[in-house]
Amino acid sequence: MRACDSQMTTKLLANMKILALDTCTEMCSVALLTQDRLFEQAITTQRGHSERVLGMLDDLLQEANMSLKDIDLLAFGRGPGSFTGVRVGVGVAQGIAFARQLPVIPVSTLAAVAQRAIDEFGAKYIAVALDARMGEIYAAHYREEGGLAVLCDKERVCPPEAFKPLDENKWFAAGTGWNEHGEQLKKAFTDQLSGEDARLLPTAAAMSRLALSLAEQGQTLSAEQAVPVYLRDNVAKKKGEQ
Repeated sequence: MRACDSQMTTKLLANMKILALDTCTEMCSVALLTQDRLFEQAITTQRGHSERVLGMLDDLLQEANMSLKDIDLLAFGRGPGSFTGVRVGVGVAQGIAFARQLPVIPVSTLAAVAQRAIDEFGAKYIAVALDARMGEIYAAHYREEGGLAVLCDKERVCPPEAFKPLDENKWFAAGTGWNEHGEQLKKAFTDQLSGEDARLLPTAAAMSRLALSLAEQGQTLSAEQAVPVYLRDNVAKKKGEQ
């Protein structure tokens, strides 16, 4: 890429308007990131994400005095999380992206939790665990790099006792898995915890920040390439066969 092209791309990204949505967990949220402001709405609910998210998007765009034609990029929570919630989010994102011919960026729910730990607590190393039901957690280790969450290993679903410190660093415990399985997780991490927030859930606002970074790396996709990540393949199969 020539220098002038690089400068033009940087300018376009700086002016990019990113719409983000997430329905993967009990947190249903939407956000709009512009050059100088972040608009967001979020609600915690156990059900009804499909009915709520479109209304929240309409309200958000109205608050920002924009419409979908002003949006440059659509980010969405691609999982892991509730099978139904992940499917709803991907479906809504695809529908909007197809209708407006928008590029999309799938963002990990675990990365979004890690990003919140960085933004809200200044965490440097984050051990994310989200409750996956059935006695398991969705888990991964992240580190802070340039203010953003960077994956250290790989995302996985596992029993809580199988999630251990990646190295000798002190880890910030983030996510609902630490609430549901705190005793087992803390046995594994013993004295290697720097802090904890067991209530943290992914938000579209955190995803919008990560999406901007991914866009800068050229990791945008077309709508048909937007796919969910369940991690627990057997659950996806069972649901699909019903």
